[in-house]
Amino acid sequence: MDAQSLIVKQKNQHIEQTVNDNSGKLFRFIRRFVKRDEEAEDILQDVFYQFVVGYDQIKSADQIGSWLFRVARNKATDNHRKMKPNSFSELTLKDDENNPLMLEDILPDTQDLPDREFLKEVIWQKTEELLAQMPKAQRDVFVQHEFEQKSFKEIAQITGDTVNTLISRKRYAILLLRDGLAELYNDLIND
Repeated sequence: MDAQSLIVKQKNQHIEQTVNDNSGKLFRFIRRFVKRDEEAEDILQDVFYQFVVGYDQIKSADQIGSWLFRVARNKATDNHRKMKPNSFSELTLKDDENNPLMLEDILPDTQDLPDREFLKEVIWQKTEELLAQMPKAQRDVFVQHEFEQKSFKEIAQITGDTVNTLISRKRYAILLLRDGLAELYNDLIND
């Protein structure tokens, strides 16, 4: 076995050992911040993914434990923020006519309609349905940019995709949402 292969093998063993040694403690730590075990598991997986990706940037073995708990706390905090309703940000994407595309443009205006709260709930349910139907890559970019308030640059660092690719994916997500919500709006108005 050459030196490079030995280094990679040792690195992989250290990562595996760190995951095994810290899984239980981190899960219990994260569980204090979230309501369900599934959420804690998802966050734990995100923490270990970040650990594997950032392994070479962690300065020493002594820092790994504190680094893992700091990332876990940050991820749990991000998860909590994500669960709160956020206002949609302005988009710098363009529609088919090269006009600025705003997320608000795809949501119907319910101000003058009776049963406004009911309509808002129906719209959010339809939005969740549409998000579940779109390809994972598009949904992930949309959720991270709109709900988690991450910049395209941050998302690119996480995913390894280019900013232009992410913008394109988000544009397709917006167009799918716009079409689906327009259909819902027309159904509601015509009924």
